[in-house]
Amino acid sequence: MQAQRITTERRVSALSWEGDDLVDPFHGPTRWTADGTADSPQIFRMFGGSFDHAAFSPSSGFQVLYAERGTKALLLRDGELVRELDRSYYHAEDFDYPVALGALPDGREVVVHCPNEYNVLQIEDAETGQRLTDGPRTPRDMFHSRLSISPGGRYLLAAGWVWHPYGVAMIFDLTAAVQDPAVLDGAGILPADISDAEIESACWLDDDRVVIAASNEDPFEGDSGKLAPGELGIWSAGSARWLHRSRVNHRVGTMIACGEHVMSLYGHPRLIDPISGRTLIEWPDVDAGTKDGSYGVRHIPTPVAAAHPDGTRLAIAQSDHIAVLKWER
Repeated sequence: MQAQRITTERRVSALSWEGDDLVDPFHGPTRWTADGTADSPQIFRMFGGSFDHAAFSPSSGFQVLYAERGTKALLLRDGELVRELDRSYYHAEDFDYPVALGALPDGREVVVHCPNEYNVLQIEDAETGQRLTDGPRTPRDMFHSRLSISPGGRYLLAAGWVWHPYGVAMIFDLTAAVQDPAVLDGAGILPADISDAEIESACWLDDDRVVIAASNEDPFEGDSGKLAPGELGIWSAGSARWLHRSRVNHRVGTMIACGEHVMSLYGHPRLIDPISGRTLIEWPDVDAGTKDGSYGVRHIPTPVAAAHPDGTRLAIAQSDHIAVLKWER
């Protein structure tokens, strides 16, 4: 399958969709229309520092620009600085910056991150900076990373790691955490023994279903009822069970939800049916990097990519252009 090619002057560090337009909010901002035409402002805005990735709130104009293996970040609203963010220096160079934006079920816009300690998750009001999770904490020895808030704002997914290193996934109830911050120090609602293999990546399909990919590096025979090496599974947070588990014949790497499908970004992009594990479409000529888990002494950057809300397009940054992948619903 061929991808549309949009030429850029540099590799972009952030992408989001506004209607049918693609926007790099931190260089300009620059906007590309559906035919690839670039529109840059007369006054060009740039942010200093080594920022190379961004997180966006799907429900508002809040954005976080951060250094994936650094300790600094900027919280912005509609491109204007709200405040600076930090994380602990401890092993910061070895795992991806933990931060997520979204709205709680009551509508409050929040930023979830680890501002003081690598293993302490905090929820803050995005507008005011008020910490909603003040109180005594007894955290586990957990390196939280790859944070994402479920679409309805009820849950937080963390795809981080524990010391071996070994990739794991956890899900926390955000409403409960605001009432009792110690909820974020526990095991969460995802059982620790759901997998017989290291967790490579995970993403939300909706407010209940999360897709989880297991590493295929460990040999396994038989069926223990757990996610096996080389399997892709759909877990229901509400019913606390696997809805589907299937074998995939390639490394999954970073995953991005695209409607009822997921995009696997390892080597090259593959659109996957998460129920069967079957590859529906692939783009061999598009570089997706070789990022799998959230940690690694050698930093392999996470692909800069954005899925369109309609679930039929994904844009992924290349060295000198943006590749726009399209498919039928």
